[in-house]
Amino acid sequence: MKDCVHAPHSRGASVKADWRAGLPQEKNEVFEAYVQEFETSYSIFSISLNEAIEFWQAGWFAQSYQVVCITSSLCGRLAQSLAATLRALGEHAKHYGTIPNSAPLDAANFQSIRNQRAARMSGLLSRVLLSQRSQFLHKTSTLQELVEDLGSEFRNTADEIASGLSTDPPSGWEALDVAHYDLNTCLRESVVLLKSFLVAVPDDQLADFQTSVRVQMRLLSLSPAHYQTAIRHRRMPAIAGQ
Repeated sequence: MKDCVHAPHSRGASVKADWRAGLPQEKNEVFEAYVQEFETSYSIFSISLNEAIEFWQAGWFAQSYQVVCITSSLCGRLAQSLAATLRALGEHAKHYGTIPNSAPLDAANFQSIRNQRAARMSGLLSRVLLSQRSQFLHKTSTLQELVEDLGSEFRNTADEIASGLSTDPPSGWEALDVAHYDLNTCLRESVVLLKSFLVAVPDDQLADFQTSVRVQMRLLSLSPAHYQTAIRHRRMPAIAGQ
């Protein structure tokens, strides 16, 4: 089925201009609600991880295992929320032809060598893609993959440490700290993307975007097998024009 393309809404001159721009009340309320959700989820996750690391460094291993077990689910909640929003941003832009501004990822903002490589590749591709819309779609897709991978890797490592079965605890704790740092980078990039999207999207499409985020959250909460089945059968939100 072809995308439902509407006349593009006016967007700002640049990502920096979008970030400084004021939003109409309804859009601003949506932006603030998502950002508050992200920030609250991240803060709880970050505080818990720091506490777990401090316990481990102090030699209180039992306490560190208990707390790191909690950080696993907290990280999963944050990653799920971010990934759902990024997927909804991409789906909406594809369906409606929305053309928000976007800027290439900077590899210097990531700690993991693999994520630095992914950021450099994303930046390179963003510079050769001809349309602004393609650049936005590519960046949302790249960030979504990074968030999902980071969430999965963090949870697997945290669960291994919490079980007491890790063969190299120091490396495991270091990996958690790196994943935490890179996930924070993805969060900041996602917030900037969301702001540029809200600058560009027409007011009458705002409710459809919010519905899409909720549907993506439900899909991501399914088991991997059920999630893939849902995607194959396109169980997406009912959007005008589909």
